[in-house]
Parts: sequence; C-alpha cells; structure tokens
Amino acid sequence: MRYYSLEKYINLFDGYRKVFKIDNHNLMLLQLDGVRYLIESNCPHREYPLSSSDVEGAELVCPQHGYRFDIQTGQLTHFSEEPCRNLRRFELVDRDNDIGVMLEG
Repeated sequence: MRYYSLEKYINLFDGYRKVFKIDNHNLMLLQLDGVRYLIESNCPHREYPLSSSDVEGAELVCPQHGYRFDIQTGQLTHFSEEPCRNLRRFELVDRDNDIGVMLEG
C-alpha cells in the first residue's frame, strides 16, 4: 500500500469536489456538511462521470440515468434500468496538513 496525497486541508470547504486519477483508480473527493468522502468518480452502471452529479439529501445522483447511491455507504438505493454494483468508497488518511488515501500500486 502506498500513500497518495490528495489535497491540503486549507483548500477544503463544503461543496468541494475534485476528481483524481491515480494509476488505475478514478477517484472523487468531496466535502458535504463538514464531512469528506472519497468515492470512485464514475458511475458503476455505465461509467458515466459523477463529477457533475447532484447530491440530494444523503444520496449522490448520477446525471445520466438517475441512479442513486448512499454517499456514506456507497449502496445503490435506486436504479432506472438494470441494477449495478454499489459505489466504491475509500478510506481517507490524515497526514500533516494533507488528506490522502492508501492504495495498492
């Protein structure tokens, strides 16, 4: 496992959203109501980018087909076509003044 720095804490704010490509991982860091989440940045249904997705309550809504995922657990909560797997979430790691993630290389 290797540590990858994503962002400095000073740059984070509610509404923050940024996509990262690290090796074969496509990740999106977001902050909502003071809580930070690191999830895969493409919808598991058809790989549509979630960077422009809406957040409604505790759910992330894919703009392509309206699939909904619980932002805290990644669980699929609604689908409009065939079901897909849950959204992958990643544990964030605090290091000095940065927030990052541990990933297999």
